[in-house]
Amino acid sequence: MESILVLTHGNEASALTKASLEAVAAGMGLASRLGAPLSIGIVAADGSAAASALASAGARLLAVSGAAFAQPRYATDAAACQALCRAARASIVLAPESARFARVMAGVAHRLGGFIDTHITALGGAEHVEVTRWFYRQRVEAVLSRAARPWFLLLDAGTHAAFAGAPGSAQTEQVAVELPAPHTTVTGLRAPQQGAQTIRPDAGLLFVAGAGWTKKQADGQVHTSEAGQIILEFLRGSGASLGSSKSLVDQGSEGQPVLPFLTHLNQVGQTGATPRHPKGLSTCCHGEEPHVVGWRFIGERRAISLDPNCGWTRGKADVVYVADAFQVMTKVNALLAARKA
Repeated sequence: MESILVLTHGNEASALTKASLEAVAAGMGLASRLGAPLSIGIVAADGSAAASALASAGARLLAVSGAAFAQPRYATDAAACQALCRAARASIVLAPESARFARVMAGVAHRLGGFIDTHITALGGAEHVEVTRWFYRQRVEAVLSRAARPWFLLLDAGTHAAFAGAPGSAQTEQVAVELPAPHTTVTGLRAPQQGAQTIRPDAGLLFVAGAGWTKKQADGQVHTSEAGQIILEFLRGSGASLGSSKSLVDQGSEGQPVLPFLTHLNQVGQTGATPRHPKGLSTCCHGEEPHVVGWRFIGERRAISLDPNCGWTRGKADVVYVADAFQVMTKVNALLAARKA
């Protein structure tokens, strides 16, 4: 019989992250389907506090707690995950593909003589476990299975509904960890200035800017500065995350007008970046194939384009507004400001 362990981690306040709760829901579904025992491991400064959100999960709760686990660090996180896996004697280990776990889980799998697969989007199979993931920049879907154990699976965020059980008092088993001598020290956090952050993975809306924002407008002039102000005002007012087409990001190296707050981290499509926001709004972008591929996991897709024959109107978007994005987004910003007032 399989034994399933879900590894989770808390934030600075020892609350479980959304990606961790998604992994818990995926683990519960897999354990129920296989009839296998389920354990949940928690890495946090206060594991008992984090476990309160899992009181109704019906699983064995294991925790590694202490000030050393409040911040991400390879040595401490790898040791904690290794100890939790040994305590649970897990044959299948699920974990969120967060920045914290993605960098340590391959090392943990190696220490335990296991195998790891990343970017998992679905768990299936009745008699044996089958997992789904994407290859070639999200263009090819594959179904994998392994006989070797332990098998580590990193789950992409947004592919499962987050566990939302009622919080309460939970019985937690504390797992002791022998930590190596630390070579690094966390001295503090440096956050970007308020409003400067444009990438928000948990935002309900993805706003994508295309190269049309920096092209000549109806008056024959380029209005890049105005475009930047409109876009940033919308991001501040709506809390949306900002994406970009490759052509717009690349303009900086070509000596053309650019939006100064855009980087390749905002790019959607050809890099393989596939955001999973519930809704998406594309502006001044013609819906080219690489860009549309990056949108395959967006729930509801809308676009603004002056071209009634652009790619978005050919079945690639749910709603297309044939209008001037400058005018539309200026009006939207005014409505958002009026609502807040």
